[in-house]
Amino acid sequence: MLNTFTSYQLITKDISKSIDRIEQQPVVDRDTKYYLANITKVKSIDDFVKNDRLFKYAMKAYGLEDMDYAKAFMVKALKEGVSDPDSFANKLTDKRYAEFVSAFNFAANGADATIYNKTQQLVTKNYAIQAQIAGLDPNSAYVKGETTYYLANITKVKSIDDLMSNSRLYTYALASFGLDSATEDKDLIKRVLQGGVRDPHSVANKMTDKTYAALASAFNFEAYGENTTTINPAQQPTVDKYMRQTLEEDAGQANQGVRLALYFDRKAPTITSWYDVLADTALASVVRTVLGLPDSFATADVDKQAQLFEQKLDISDFSDPEKLGKFLTRFTSMYEINHPTSSAVTSVSVLFAQPLTVGISTDLMMAMQKLRF
Repeated sequence: MLNTFTSYQLITKDISKSIDRIEQQPVVDRDTKYYLANITKVKSIDDFVKNDRLFKYAMKAYGLEDMDYAKAFMVKALKEGVSDPDSFANKLTDKRYAEFVSAFNFAANGADATIYNKTQQLVTKNYAIQAQIAGLDPNSAYVKGETTYYLANITKVKSIDDLMSNSRLYTYALASFGLDSATEDKDLIKRVLQGGVRDPHSVANKMTDKTYAALASAFNFEAYGENTTTINPAQQPTVDKYMRQTLEEDAGQANQGVRLALYFDRKAPTITSWYDVLADTALASVVRTVLGLPDSFATADVDKQAQLFEQKLDISDFSDPEKLGKFLTRFTSMYEINHPTSSAVTSVSVLFAQPLTVGISTDLMMAMQKLRF
């Protein structure tokens, strides 16, 4: 049996091929085909939760398969949506629920939740509003004709250049946000679209007029590339998440350390504070292993844990692929030392297990850890 470090390296050396192998598993392939063939037929929360096969697939994709029995709980979360900061999902500590509700956003998008795409539904809705503001009848032959043309062709657009080279689509897109294609600087619009909205310092985000950020958010080529005009989080993105979850679970059946490393690698870009780590038992377990801390350290005061992590590690390293790679190399090596492959525990429960309370005292460990490596 391969050790933790080698197994992890083999999987991540070509993650696409590793995912491809998962996709080819008969059960995975069958369930995925069923999901994609039927999810767009779902028009309500009731439709969703009553189709057990679709619902369980979606829940697993977001790492919530252990809660797929709690349908009343999930219905409440879905009904309240995520627009309100005080909604049920947003108030839950575990942010996977808010992510799930955001993907299946029936509260905001109603019957269109599983087909909603900003470049389609949002833009055409905005265009009708802008037409009315300009004194045009949204039901006029002209407005309807432009919308019909737009919807028939926007899904063929695969890049910023595609959009900007079709003057009719480009004019419609800008008009839906109250912008005039005849007077707007094309170079500026291109830079707005290229920069997207993920970076706080992108061109759109730095502009005082937030109309440009709204445009970049709708035509988010920076984030979604050629899938921008067709993507819906309930469709292929959910399938992609399902494949990644399955990859991690399969790896964990052979070596739990590999699953933890893959999980940390996936979550790392979303980590913004040490409290994010401490709120997730799996992430915290990885960090403790790297720092040589026992599981019992998890019972120490949370603020003290965060303070120690901050002293020992630079959280910004998790946003740097090279530094993250070195961190996970250390983890897989340390995990192998602590859990030799020949006697590795393969139970997936360790991912969300409660911290143990045995071994050296946390006070002593705090004192020891003041000595840097």
